[in-house]
Amino acid sequence: MNDRFQISRRGFAGGALVLALSRTPGVAQGFAGLGMSGEGFAPVVPGKTFAFPADHGPHPDYRIEWWYVTANLLDSAGMAYGAQWTLFRQAMHPGPQQEGWANQQIWMGHAAVTRADIHRFSEAFARGGVGQAGVETTPYRAWIDAWQMRGRDDMRDDRLAPIEISASGADFAYALRLDADRALVLQGEAGYSRKSERGQASYYFSQPYFKATGSITIDDRPVEVTGQAWLDREWSSQPLASGQTGWDWLSLHLNSGEKLMLFRLRQNDGNHYASGNWILPDGKTRRIASTDITMTPRNLTAIEGRKIPTSWDIAIPALTLAISCVPLNAKSWMGTSFPYWEGPIGFVGSHSGVGYLEMTGY
Repeated sequence: MNDRFQISRRGFAGGALVLALSRTPGVAQGFAGLGMSGEGFAPVVPGKTFAFPADHGPHPDYRIEWWYVTANLLDSAGMAYGAQWTLFRQAMHPGPQQEGWANQQIWMGHAAVTRADIHRFSEAFARGGVGQAGVETTPYRAWIDAWQMRGRDDMRDDRLAPIEISASGADFAYALRLDADRALVLQGEAGYSRKSERGQASYYFSQPYFKATGSITIDDRPVEVTGQAWLDREWSSQPLASGQTGWDWLSLHLNSGEKLMLFRLRQNDGNHYASGNWILPDGKTRRIASTDITMTPRNLTAIEGRKIPTSWDIAIPALTLAISCVPLNAKSWMGTSFPYWEGPIGFVGSHSGVGYLEMTGY
């Protein structure tokens, strides 16, 4: 039985459940409360040594955590699709883990499919401690109700591949196999990802090399699809500063073989904090400083009384990169309790390719 609370998005925020139940706005604490204090929870500090498979599993001493997959897909006729699979964990209070229904972990899942003319999404909630949701490392399985991300028998821990993901809503479903022939990529400074100049940070790694095959079903009409996918793993106890209201995040698959992760955290004073990672085909990376990144919003899309910047110009002179990003579907709105925009994009300019854009706090 799902706990049908009203909650939110990618950061499945610290304090999100409290905010949702009380119906109070989360903006004062950053998007969905992610700027609230992490006191009593484990801190994120530089110098962590990542270990697999352990770090594929949950970290309950930290306040928030997510397992996040986005996929850019094509059917045999060349029609483009996007798919999203996300599992969030939030600890409601620090301390030893309680048993059964007293367990302080709350889980949430988001799933979506996108086409140029359609965007469908679904949301699920679960309480920890009773087997309704969770993550296990050996064999690898992440799940909430019937939604699953699971490792195949030959999964390699250093690649988190091959795996299979599946989810469904009232009017859509998908089942994808994800293969990768290269290792996971640590984001930020060897996996320590700064989110401000004031100490906020997360542990963050990705698998940007997934090749995807499988099927998407919309309105009972299945299609076979292939494409590229990207997995993000992040956990933290306070990922935003109190003056940060939300973020704009991109994962890009360049046709030339490189990958690019970028984010911009919006601050009330206008001094936004940005960061990026240029990922070469051989897995080597180059961190991109905030001062080297220009992210300029262009076209605005009106959605539920908001104006969302769904087209962007991105410039990184040090990489001789200047691109314009446009959405596959400008109405890729995740109408969850703390709503956000997330959908597939294409880009052209000095480089071309596809990717995903996520925007919160608007």
